[in-house]
Amino acid sequence: MSHFAKVEGGIVSEVIVAEQDFIDTLEGTWIQTSYNTKHGSHPNGTPLRKNFAGRGYTYDSTKDAFIPPQKHPTWVLNETTCMWEAPVAKPDDGELYQWNRDINNWSKLPPV
Repeated sequence: MSHFAKVEGGIVSEVIVAEQDFIDTLEGTWIQTSYNTKHGSHPNGTPLRKNFAGRGYTYDSTKDAFIPPQKHPTWVLNETTCMWEAPVAKPDDGELYQWNRDINNWSKLPPV
């Protein structure tokens, strides 16, 4: 069994688990996706289409990649991983941060 994404107008509308023989009987465009592929890597093998597909993801046929929806308008697409990244690196100081759209930068979260 494998995972397949139904792509309509370049957008993933659903993802199912099925055999290739079953997929071949379905209408529409179905593209195989790998549950273990993320950020262009696969822990035990060859990555397939950069990221595991999800509803609302875009399928870019030129890159042969599934790209998640852009969460923040200022984030940029990493062409290698096909993931969206902040235009400013997240601080790596052990504190918790969240993206702040008002200042277009990371804001430290208050202690819990």
